[in-house]
Amino acid sequence: MGKIIKNVTLTKPLNHIAFIMDGNGRWASSRGLPRHLGHKEACNRIIEVFNLCKAYNIKVMSFYAFSTENWKRPKREINHLFVYLEHFFKKEIKTLIKDEVRVVISGDITRLPLKTQQTCNNAIELTKDFDKYVFNICLNYGGQDEIIKATKEIALLIKNNEIDIDDIDKKLFENHLYTKGLPPVDLMIRTSNEYRLSNFLLWQNAYAEFVFTPVHWPDFKQAAFEECLSIYNERNRRFGGLTNDK
Repeated sequence: MGKIIKNVTLTKPLNHIAFIMDGNGRWASSRGLPRHLGHKEACNRIIEVFNLCKAYNIKVMSFYAFSTENWKRPKREINHLFVYLEHFFKKEIKTLIKDEVRVVISGDITRLPLKTQQTCNNAIELTKDFDKYVFNICLNYGGQDEIIKATKEIALLIKNNEIDIDDIDKKLFENHLYTKGLPPVDLMIRTSNEYRLSNFLLWQNAYAEFVFTPVHWPDFKQAAFEECLSIYNERNRRFGGLTNDK
């Protein structure tokens, strides 16, 4: 993308934006292409959306790349997805470093192909000291599994007499999530006209605003992104309290 001309002025704080990148297979099938080419095109959108987030000074971005349930898909499609992911990091890592972006991987990547694990760990290591932006890729991720993982880790601390049960609070629990240190999600966008969270960042989305768009992820470009920002601007965020808005 060239220089981005912003068409929306954000009127509410937006520190963490999350994306469920849906519709890749349908996008490909509608064009008579194999489903896996939809995933290939989806990777191109990720870096474009990342640049849009930068232009709008959104510091933290989370992308749902592969869920714990996605293993049910055809093996050939899964293999293509991991290859595209590896290509993405190899192609974009220099840009991420230049922009001082810290790469975070949320999920249990030990089940992924060894090459994919190495690519992910390399990106994490090369960017670990940056804090200007955070680029969170959710891989083999499930919100329920994440909560169970955190619960087990805390239970083990109690068992080993490292903490007392009364030490458990919101902050301690969040320190055992994959997203440790990241702010809660402000805006969650799901593409392709689906209206589900699909086990995505269940804890982190507690007070997020949800926007669902009919646009397939491979077509999710600046106009669609800014339409979602405009909808977010119109939301009245009360966080359980009251405001003077009518």
